[in-house]
Amino acid sequence: MLSNHKIQAALEEMKSISRIEMALYNESGKLLAETFDQQENLETVVAGFAESMAESQTYSGFHFFKVAVDGEVLYVLLVKSSTEEAYMVGKLAVCQIRHLAEAYQEQFDRNSFMQNILLGNMLVVDMYNKARKFHIEQAERVVFVIEIEGKKDTYAMELVKGMFGASARDFITEVDEQSIVIVKDVRELNEEEELEQVAKMMVDNFHSEAMVRVRVGYGNRIVNLQDITRSYQEARMAIEVGKIFYAEKETVSYSRLGIGRLIYQIPMSLCEMFIREIFGDEIPNVFSEENLVTIQKFFENNLNISETARQLFVHRNTLLYRLERLEKSLGLDIRKFEDAMTFKIAMMVLSNMEYQKG
Repeated sequence: MLSNHKIQAALEEMKSISRIEMALYNESGKLLAETFDQQENLETVVAGFAESMAESQTYSGFHFFKVAVDGEVLYVLLVKSSTEEAYMVGKLAVCQIRHLAEAYQEQFDRNSFMQNILLGNMLVVDMYNKARKFHIEQAERVVFVIEIEGKKDTYAMELVKGMFGASARDFITEVDEQSIVIVKDVRELNEEEELEQVAKMMVDNFHSEAMVRVRVGYGNRIVNLQDITRSYQEARMAIEVGKIFYAEKETVSYSRLGIGRLIYQIPMSLCEMFIREIFGDEIPNVFSEENLVTIQKFFENNLNISETARQLFVHRNTLLYRLERLEKSLGLDIRKFEDAMTFKIAMMVLSNMEYQKG
């Protein structure tokens, strides 16, 4: 149903052109908008007219008109005059309101159509039949998911529509209370860096316009309509995996999740078994801030001892002493690639376990 605000604006515009007062009711006789103050209660009369076979009639100095879409009466328009001129103005107004209602209905149907695709609720045959009806062509697309910190409000959706609403090739919708989904046509975005820039633009707009923190995840490029579901699931996974392993990142691409994507999908029982194999029944108490900073810098510098010592502002021998101390506690010498890889995976598994347990 069209918003009362849009209906009121339409009536005001038609009144300014025709200089004839109008009012619009729904099919049950409830007043939705008017350009004048009515003294007479016409709800019962309007409801009765809506149920009658007549397309128009005059009553108490008003022309009554039905506004129907696909054979269903949605509104009753009252024109405050019974002259021939008022009749013509009323017929034109009916056409205008009907076109507004049809445009809204098509947009609503397109939105429901895309929601059903995202959630995998459509058969492929039905999908393509409806796509033809809505003039939706196959194209290279990527699904972006914006997850909003805190409670999502109507302004968030309006903000996103302001970013992408001008393009008829993009779809903006909601499937839950926490996020907004954009199914974006990316035929003009050839590089992965351009997708990253789109995601960063979303984050920046929410920061500056709404003062709200968001995390944006996006899936791989797809072409077929039925694959939109997969890109959406990838975008959702990018957000979830990003929270665990890349918490500092506000934009996360599914294609760049790396090993984190695999660890996220490992059953909890296997994670616990792996940790016991690496650390035994009790995890070593080596994760002080100093040790964690040392390990992080060592990995960032590809196990280069001299460069790590320089960036930590410590002597090379001091760093070697710390690493030897870690080796005694962990049973792993992270100066060796294989042990470093084992430790890195173990830390990611621990992070995943902690996240999954809440």
